[in-house]
Amino acid sequence: MAPLRRGLILAGAASVIFGVMGIALLVEGDSANARSTFAVGVIVAATSGASVIYGVDRWELPRQSAIHFTIMLCTVLPALILSGWFPLNSPLAYLVVIGIFLITGLAIWLVMFFIFGVVLRGRGG
Repeated sequence: MAPLRRGLILAGAASVIFGVMGIALLVEGDSANARSTFAVGVIVAATSGASVIYGVDRWELPRQSAIHFTIMLCTVLPALILSGWFPLNSPLAYLVVIGIFLITGLAIWLVMFFIFGVVLRGRGG
């Protein structure tokens, strides 16, 4: 299956699942948890949909990583800001969220690079 199609299926499935859960929470009057559920849905949809970028063999890792980062910047960061999880009462608070986004993203990227680029490649996988 083509990476774009697979990515759209992954992102679409997550969007539908979390969207239905969020709507159910809204119907029950639980707007705070609905907001969180929608935010998680955006994050799961973006990360699962964009993960297929690393399966495009003709692209080198720096290009794959830059495209993935751009997608995360346009989806996950706004979801974090709009989620209600952080008190955003000053410009510094926004910088803290951006810092959390960058540090967490880098940590996850390094762990995945180590697992898939070093450990599995060393095993011939």
